Amino acid sequence: MVSATVWWETLFSVLAILENIDINYTLVESSALFAQGVVLQEKPIHAQTAPNGLELSIQWDLMQRVAEAFGVREKPERQAGCESFHVPYQGLTVTFYSYLNTVVVTDPDRLQLQHMNRTVWVKALDYYLHAYPEDHPVTLAVQRYFQQLQQHNSALNQSAWNQAAYDAWVQRHGPPQVQAARIQKDPQTRLASLNKYLPPIAGKKVINLLGSHGTKAIALAILGAQVTIVDMSQENAHYAREVAAAARVQLRYLVTDVLKLSPQELDGSYDLVFMELGILHYFVDLAPLARIVQQLLRSGGRLILQDFHPVSTKLLSSKGKKHKVSGNYFDKSLHATDVAFSKHLTEKDATDIQQVYQRYWNLGEIITAFAATGLVIQRLDEEPNSKIDDMGIPKTFTLVAER
Repeated sequence: MVSATVWWETLFSVLAILENIDINYTLVESSALFAQGVVLQEKPIHAQTAPNGLELSIQWDLMQRVAEAFGVREKPERQAGCESFHVPYQGLTVTFYSYLNTVVVTDPDRLQLQHMNRTVWVKALDYYLHAYPEDHPVTLAVQRYFQQLQQHNSALNQSAWNQAAYDAWVQRHGPPQVQAARIQKDPQTRLASLNKYLPPIAGKKVINLLGSHGTKAIALAILGAQVTIVDMSQENAHYAREVAAAARVQLRYLVTDVLKLSPQELDGSYDLVFMELGILHYFVDLAPLARIVQQLLRSGGRLILQDFHPVSTKLLSSKGKKHKVSGNYFDKSLHATDVAFSKHLTEKDATDIQQVYQRYWNLGEIITAFAATGLVIQRLDEEPNSKIDDMGIPKTFTLVAER
């Protein structure tokens, strides 16, 4: 292994040559893993040593131009659908791959990252999570990295949501007594778009993952369900418990990371798991969440998932009547953003709110994650925006699956 500093310096030198001859590239294999913080050994996310070489994918019809730039005269090695050549450069072995009939710049797994104020293109970790067998060292290393990153992000989220969420909900929904009276008056209306997907709910065991302030969970409790909420914010729990008490219903609220639910909780006894609106983007890998859902549900139990549609969150930017395709539907990067409830705070209260990291998923990724656990997809509905100027654009989606 070489030092990380030497590795990055050599990489930037190689990239300067490629830029000079107008060659697009993607870091692949060990180079893609290291550049994104993954190491094959169990070490911290940011390791101080690097691989002994560089691995890059280039356009299949530009191989000769790259070989000439690096003084390589030998013919490239050929394997099924791929050519490659190796060149010693500044103490490292640089390997160039070209995959026949593959366009580098349109690869949906190509991801842009920044290092030392420089742009670097890499093969996304999601690709490597699925490209190898489950017990392969690369698969295990990527899983380990995502676990570490999820723990890091969860700590940031928990800190942020515990700063001023209670006051935010009071400003948004009113004091607990006021909110309770509103829910009691018409619990069915509070369930809004969930209603048509709900089975008969009286006496059923229900769990609301990332249930936040608890409005829908409390409505279900009023209608006779035995309801549990899971959320990592003590402030969210404080508000929800006070609303439930004012509404005179039982509410079980577990203040914990949903991915750290106890084995006793994952007993396959729940009739319904539901999640809604603005939650999936908190997960850097959906597979662990999907497994939790599968373990919570009894045989025949139902998942109802409602969230914002990826066309709106990933693809379009809107301003009044104007809509522009400005995003990448297949983007796999993490985005830093303000914690969700900050918009309900005063400017003074919001000054110290921390940023969190989010991953926006497309529909294929979402459906695949839950189907891969063995859950049977019953339906997927895409709901339009209610604004007349946006009526042709999907705003939300609802996924219903059963165990």
